[in-house]
Amino acid sequence: MTMEELIKKKILSINDLINLVENLKLQGKVVVQTHGVFDLIHPGMITHLKSAKKQGDILIVTVIKDKDVRRGPGRPIFSDTLRAENVASLEYIDYVCIVDDEFPFECVKKIKPDIFAKGQSHKERDEKTHKKIFEEEKELYFGKSKIYETDGFGFSSSQIINNFLDIYPEETRTYLKSFSANYSFNDIIEGLNKLKDLKVLLVGDGIIDEYHYCAAMGKSAKSHLVVSKYITHETFAGGAFAIANHISGLCDRVQLVTLLGNHNSREDFILRSLRPNVNTKFFYRDDGPTIVKKRYIDQYLNQKIYEVNYLNDSYIDGNCELRIINYLKSEIPEYDLVLVSDFGHGFITNKIKKVIEEISKKYAVNTQTNAANAGFNMITKYNNPYFVCLDEPEIRLAAQERYTNIEDIAREIKLEINAEYLIVTLGKRGSIGINCKNEINRTPVFSTKVVDTVGAGDAFFSFTAPCFARGLPLDIVSFIGNAVGALAVQIVGNKKPVEKYELLEFIRAILK
Repeated sequence: MTMEELIKKKILSINDLINLVENLKLQGKVVVQTHGVFDLIHPGMITHLKSAKKQGDILIVTVIKDKDVRRGPGRPIFSDTLRAENVASLEYIDYVCIVDDEFPFECVKKIKPDIFAKGQSHKERDEKTHKKIFEEEKELYFGKSKIYETDGFGFSSSQIINNFLDIYPEETRTYLKSFSANYSFNDIIEGLNKLKDLKVLLVGDGIIDEYHYCAAMGKSAKSHLVVSKYITHETFAGGAFAIANHISGLCDRVQLVTLLGNHNSREDFILRSLRPNVNTKFFYRDDGPTIVKKRYIDQYLNQKIYEVNYLNDSYIDGNCELRIINYLKSEIPEYDLVLVSDFGHGFITNKIKKVIEEISKKYAVNTQTNAANAGFNMITKYNNPYFVCLDEPEIRLAAQERYTNIEDIAREIKLEINAEYLIVTLGKRGSIGINCKNEINRTPVFSTKVVDTVGAGDAFFSFTAPCFARGLPLDIVSFIGNAVGALAVQIVGNKKPVEKYELLEFIRAILK
């Protein structure tokens, strides 16, 4: 058997591996599993794998799929197929499997090894970034598996990649060097941990996002259009639903107030999609549906080709408005922070806005500009917000200034609405922020891989607003926001929220 044939024989599907492990355990074999990205095979990794092998009879390595690798910029360097083949080429590895890692270590729960081996070099990272997994949910993921910490050298693939590969341009490298001189990784952890007991009330438009994947078949013979064949579709909880899920990973108490349609409300799907610590208060309109945005995507190119919105974007009627106002008046005083996610789809009326402005201890707002409201949903209708988050087109529309320097526009709008803090996201140019002293902070972009930009702004807003509410300084908040954005653009739509542990892993990687 050639080396190539031997390598291919070692690489199994998840189902075949599960069946194999069951049989091996029946034969009295001790099965050891280790799990990770395995982007670079370095001495520390070799030591880890050899140590793991000594703990049993069979060593299995599960390699994380490309789509679920969020360890830092430019990761993974090699595709999951190449990474699996590299690991399988080591003689002391018995079997290799490429696995999903959307929910970390779920494959361990499925494979059920006798021993799960994790590297010594990851011990500190696990304690700080995976505490929930390794403590609170240890039983869920590992069941009866024994956890063994291997020996290993004190360096990781992330350190090697950051030290020897120019992932970022000089401007970004200079920024990160300066930032890491002022703040440590522990400073970031301590700042994010302050958010845990923050009580957040979120008021905003809930949106159901549907992604319909198609393949172009050819031009119609009778009209000037390209005919596409339906392949499959996915449905996500977007808008305020997605924001609630993001925040729930940071704050224990999250209350969502939103609007659904009375007919075909999709309430069951929405409730299934929200995290357990998101409490809901739904109001209903009779004259429109729960908002659904269907996007049609060329599967081969991964490009959106068409979108259809199902919504009534006129303001809700007076009776519904009064019920919402009465509810907000009773609830808002109980919360430390009110978030307003205003997509301009008829939910947040002028009277509702006024109640939020007058009663909230602190409120933060993002007014979305989209195809349904372009030019009509401006941030300038709000007064005295604690924090405002906008993208560049949104703030330029509000100022009616297409070419003026963006810093001047940001100062102008901040003054006009009397905001304490304001951040403008600038796409590939990162972000600029202004604090309560009108000092400007610029933060470069950290993303190196973009899958989908839908929902990235909502993720940015979800993390930065609570940070400001807990008094974190502008430079740290902007840094955290841009790191969140770099993770969010790697996720298709609002398929999943940005997790706190993912954020910490990313930050740890880029600060090394």
